[in-house]
Amino acid sequence: MTAQLYCFGESGNAYKAALAMTLADHEWEPVFVDFFNGETRTPEFRELNEMGEVPVYVDGNVVLTQSGVILDFVSSKTGRLGGRSAIERREILRWMFWDNHKLSGQAGACRFLMNFLPEDKRPEGAIPYLQGRLKSAYKVLDNHLAGRSWVVGDAPTVADCACCGYLFYPEPFGFARADWPNIDAWLTRLSELPGWSHPYDLMPGSPADRA
Repeated sequence: MTAQLYCFGESGNAYKAALAMTLADHEWEPVFVDFFNGETRTPEFRELNEMGEVPVYVDGNVVLTQSGVILDFVSSKTGRLGGRSAIERREILRWMFWDNHKLSGQAGACRFLMNFLPEDKRPEGAIPYLQGRLKSAYKVLDNHLAGRSWVVGDAPTVADCACCGYLFYPEPFGFARADWPNIDAWLTRLSELPGWSHPYDLMPGSPADRA
């Protein structure tokens, strides 16, 4: 059975799940969610995910939300991208949790404020605050990747899918690859993996569609 991923192209969290399934050769198809016209706030969508968020993974009677849960499930189901040992598995989870709290959690909000919210609705001081926290996160990740090809172990894992979730997007949010050479090299390695696609190519929906 082909799994479905409820998603839209601008969502970095949905991109994590879409990328992991693609790299793991897990058969899936996207279901476009019209976030910018309020679909996630409708009663119908809330029946699918009471949290009102994407991604949502549906495979038969399996319905999963939250990108980290989906990534863990995909790696377990396919036997890929999950590390080579129980110790590596724990390390993968450690970086996925870190990403949720320190990297993607800040990057998603900062990118949304800077690119998708009208300027007069942006909370004063929020963007500099988020960019300051992001700079600290970039430093942690860049230092960690010094001398490493991947976030955990010697092969790509769902930890890489998690941590790269927002870093391929073109919209400005205070991240410049040239400032972080180890992150830059790692993103290049990811983009060279068989099956890799840019978020706007992998999922339906992009700012250009609304222009």
